[in-house]
Amino acid sequence: MSKNKKTTEAAAPAVTKKIYNFCGKKRMILVIAICVIVALLAGIIFRGVNLAIEFKGGTMLTYSYSGELDTNGVAAAAQDIVKVPVTIRTGESLDGSGHQITLSFTSEEGLNADKQFELTNALNAKYPDNGLELFDSNDVSPASGREFLLKCLLAMVVAAVLIIIYIAIRFQKIGGWSAGLCSIFALCHDLVAALAASIIIGFEFNANIVAVILTILGYSINNTIVIYDRIRENKSLYPNATLNELINMGCSQSLTRSIRTSITTVGTMIIVSIVVLVSGYTSLLSFSVPLIFGLLSGTYSSIFVAPVTWSWMMAKKDAKSEK
Repeated sequence: MSKNKKTTEAAAPAVTKKIYNFCGKKRMILVIAICVIVALLAGIIFRGVNLAIEFKGGTMLTYSYSGELDTNGVAAAAQDIVKVPVTIRTGESLDGSGHQITLSFTSEEGLNADKQFELTNALNAKYPDNGLELFDSNDVSPASGREFLLKCLLAMVVAAVLIIIYIAIRFQKIGGWSAGLCSIFALCHDLVAALAASIIIGFEFNANIVAVILTILGYSINNTIVIYDRIRENKSLYPNATLNELINMGCSQSLTRSIRTSITTVGTMIIVSIVVLVSGYTSLLSFSVPLIFGLLSGTYSSIFVAPVTWSWMMAKKDAKSEK
């Protein structure tokens, strides 16, 4: 009786869910990763990186107006005065009392009061029926823009280091440090996908893109940790299983949950994008559209890139230790 009891306790639970061979997709994952990197490089080469004023320095002038306004005409009129390309962004005032248009352009020393007065008079002369009034004026020095960009990059590096340390401690029984490094590789994959989409579509690199990056960092790493938790649980349930078997089981068990989460979040962003297009708040598209690509990549990378890359790294480590 005692012997039967010990046998029952030692027996691992039966696997009832269909197990997919995720670890057998290493070549496919490598090809997709290369394609994502190539897309980013192609975007940079052929489209270029359009840094926003807050990163490269310049002037932003916001005007309130009424009625319909020809934004291309406003840009042309402003460009004749400031002598540099002008970017136009439209929207509504915070209190909903009227329309607003923001003119952004690079400048080393800002726009003095005389130039602002000249620009305002020129716009009112061209569009006398729209009641253009200067609502806000901001100058950003190039040094401040570079400092802000460096702080954003530093924040991402610190976040990456903290993520590695957290995963290394939490999953130390299943090779925490290597798992942490692979999770960062997956995060980089997601960020590259979002940035590639942003550059190819033609969005400028602004505060919205920084918000996208931070959102993807949290979303993607959460999915990856769920997968790692499954692998750790399966390690206790199936102590004799190989790492590849544990990864395949963990990813298969989390597949439905990941797809449902992705459908919910991506669907929400698609709805936001449609509403933004209909309502005219096009400035928010530089947040919602890159985020859609980042969320899709995050779902894929948490199931394929992070765990499968981890499998490959551990196999290389084992092969090296056997020599």
